[in-house]
Amino acid sequence: MDLRLKDKVALITGGSKGIGLRTARLFAEEGCHLGICARNPDALAAAADELRGKGVRVAAVQADVTVPAEAARFVEHCAAELGRVDILINNVGNDFGGRLMEATDDDWQQTFEHCTLHAVRMTRLVAPHMQRQGGGSIVNISSVSGWHVQLAGTGQYGAAKAALIFITEHLALELVHDNVRVNTVSPGSIIWDGGGWDAFRLEHPESFAGYVRDGFPMGRLGTPEEVADIIAFIASPRAHWVNGRHIVVDGLQQPTPVREFRVW
Repeated sequence: MDLRLKDKVALITGGSKGIGLRTARLFAEEGCHLGICARNPDALAAAADELRGKGVRVAAVQADVTVPAEAARFVEHCAAELGRVDILINNVGNDFGGRLMEATDDDWQQTFEHCTLHAVRMTRLVAPHMQRQGGGSIVNISSVSGWHVQLAGTGQYGAAKAALIFITEHLALELVHDNVRVNTVSPGSIIWDGGGWDAFRLEHPESFAGYVRDGFPMGRLGTPEEVADIIAFIASPRAHWVNGRHIVVDGLQQPTPVREFRVW
């Protein structure tokens, strides 16, 4: 299927690894030019070189989008270098602190900055570009933690991801008359080499095996490529009639606590 992404421009926060990098690869294979950001300069440079090898233009900016000035610099640099902004993938997310009663105000603030506020900030920054050119598409990456309390790592992480799901529909309603769509994709537990679940698998093989057995009727965790496939479709013009929606990509994941990995 042609996703009609050729020569469009997509910005991806956290585009140097995991789901962000896999999504960038898929966009590049569809002929979409890319703006990516990350905090690690080496990982960012490696990702940019790989993506340019697929024949598309890539603007790579070292930036922390939880810092307003750096988020603005990322957007303006990419818009100037690539000429427009058609798609935004808000992929950054992180969890700070531990149990609800032990987590500090700063833990909550940092978690919401990474999981919710950065997406709102980035949407404010790209929306004027999309409005001027007649439309665009925004995809926020949330988590099953945002709608299933037994799958949430911490209370602050689940609350922040839930807020992102809620704000997505609100933003979609605000931007609908500008032909700007806003949707959420919520992955379940996703594993890739060097990621958190991969480290847990190596450190606690028996517990990991039990987690897979009890929580995944399909017999395995998901891959970032499987999530990227959904993100690319939802972001593309092929999904133009999907707006303000929440799409779960979790392989029918079931609640099953992992005490060595999560906080309960």
